[in-house]
Order: sequence, then C-alpha cells, then structure tokens
Amino acid sequence: MSLEATGEENTVQADTSAQEAASSPALSALSAPLQQARKVLQNLSQAVRQQVIGRDEVIELVIIALVADGHVLLEDFPGSGKTTLAKALGEAIVTEPDTDTSATLGAIVPFRRIQFTPDLLPSDVTGGSVFDANANHFHFRHGPLFAYVVLADEINRTSPKVQSAMLEAMGEKQVTVDNTTYALDKLFFVIATQNPLDMVGTYPLPTPQLDRFLFKITMQHIDREAELNVLETWRSRRDQSSHETVKVTRDELLRARESIDREVQISTAVKTALVDISRRLREDERVLQGNSTRSMVLMLPALQVLATLRGRDYVSADDIETLLPRVLEHRVELAPGVSDFGRVLRDCMQEPMEQLARATLR
Repeated sequence: MSLEATGEENTVQADTSAQEAASSPALSALSAPLQQARKVLQNLSQAVRQQVIGRDEVIELVIIALVADGHVLLEDFPGSGKTTLAKALGEAIVTEPDTDTSATLGAIVPFRRIQFTPDLLPSDVTGGSVFDANANHFHFRHGPLFAYVVLADEINRTSPKVQSAMLEAMGEKQVTVDNTTYALDKLFFVIATQNPLDMVGTYPLPTPQLDRFLFKITMQHIDREAELNVLETWRSRRDQSSHETVKVTRDELLRARESIDREVQISTAVKTALVDISRRLREDERVLQGNSTRSMVLMLPALQVLATLRGRDYVSADDIETLLPRVLEHRVELAPGVSDFGRVLRDCMQEPMEQLARATLR
C-alpha cells in the first residue's frame, strides 16, 4: 500500500516537473550543466533560508558573491543575524573526503568567526609557526582563515597590519607566514561586517581592500511578519539537527562555478554598457573618484550567476540594474556636498542602458 502511494506521489511529482519545464521555455532551454548548477544554488539558498528569516535578498546576494568568487561587506547593527547567516552558509557546505586532493584541506573547516579588535595580530588570523618539542622542529598551525566561509566581525576595528594580511587572503587566496606561502581553499569566502553608527576606535578600510569586496550591503530591520516568524520558530530552528538540512558539497559548488562561467553568455553590448557607465561616472562633476576597471571585471561572473538564478543562459539589462548599485556604491567617492549616489548612478546609466536596449531589440 505504501509502495503504491509512493509510486503515485513520484508520478505526480514527475508530472508537475514536466509541466513546470513546459510552462517555462527558458528553463527547459538551459543546458544540463547549467540546470545542475542552478539546482545546486537553489539547494544552498534553501538551506540558508531555513535558518535565516526575512533576509531573502541578502541571502541571494551572498550566494551570488560566493559563486562569483567575490566577498561581501555588510553594514549592520548588532543582533541582525549576520553570524547566523554566515554560519548557516558555511555549514550547508560539506566536503567529500574521497575527492579532496588539496594537501591543506584537512585543516579546512566550513565556518570560522573572527572578532576583530585593536590588539589583534596578523598571526591570529593567518596562523603561525609553532615549535614541536618532540619532533624538534617548527610546524605551521593553521589560522581561522582556513575555512570555506569566514565571518570577519567588525573588520574596521583592527590595525593596518591585520588589514594587510586580510588583503592578501582576499585578493590572492593565500597567506604568507615566515616567508612561506600557504594556499587557502578555492571556495574561500569572506563576509565582513562593520557598524556604521559606531566609528569610535576604528581604522577605516583602505581603498584597495574596499575594492576587494564585490558587494557592500546595508542591512535594514526585517519587516513585522518576518520578525514575528523569527520569534515563533526560534526553538525549532535552534533544535534542528544539521542532518535535517539540505547540503551541497564543495565540489558541487566549484563545478557550478565552472559551468556558469562556461555556459552563460555575456554579449559585447553588455560589456560596452558597463564601460560607458563607468566612464560617465568618472567624468561626472559630482564624482570625486570613479570605480576601477577591476570592479567591472569582478562584476561579470556575478552577472552570470544572477542570470543563472533567473533561469537564463545570457546576461540581460535587468541583471545590470540589479547588481550595479551594489557593486559601485562603496567604490565611487562623491564630491563634497553630494550625498545621493542613487541619483548620480541613474543619470549615468540612462543613455548606456538605452543603447543596450536598442542593441538587444534588433
């Protein structure tokens, strides 16, 4: 009886999936690797949303940054759920031991949190050499940067020396200790936070380090219904076993990254629009310093990931409009007396986006 019921249920699910594919030509047109990549991203998003409520947009941006090989800077307030978000993301990623070839992978853990303070030392985050009296030699002790997801809490409260160590890790995915370089994992991803209202005793992030963050996200309080849902479900989420959540493997994410890079097309018209917007920003009298060329390069894989999540194998103007403010806001310095970055960006985007629309409507 139960087997028949299960068979009927599977048939219904198969029919439903077929109907969804038929009703969505864009999804059915995706290549098999791209469909698999999209499924991996959806599973990862589902796992994080089981623990983080009311932050769907933030979760999407964080996953886009992870797969696009970028990093995220969160401007938030205490108790906003940043640790829960980072921990849920890290713990949703598991390792397949039989496929790991990295010599340092044994030291890699899913998630690490670093509380940045003024007295923190570079070795506190990178690791350092420790003398083994039994073996009579030094060995390297891996620091908290050796993780898939690293939460750098209040990153602007530490000294420039530690910032330099973080810059190498974020830019090169490696750390250097005692003139020896150690590779971080390919999936290494930083979620950094800073409190915009409490700037006493902080060290402003240098411009090169700000440029390493793909997105800067200013988090707001969640809405009333989501906040009530947090209170209603706090016990079930606290007691939920890690075995009950959906997992994705490290290798699945790396394969998804490769498939998206290979399968999602970025037209010359899209790249032209990005260049023209950047040049207009640099030439605008309201802008003191425009964005770097690197910011546009880092944005390309993010556009590809967003297109995949939206069921397309090509980047569209909508993708640019969604991500460009997140990519540029912390990179563009406005002239004194100018505070509305959104208006400046909209003005600079108008003509290039119109040209992009005309180019895609041939």
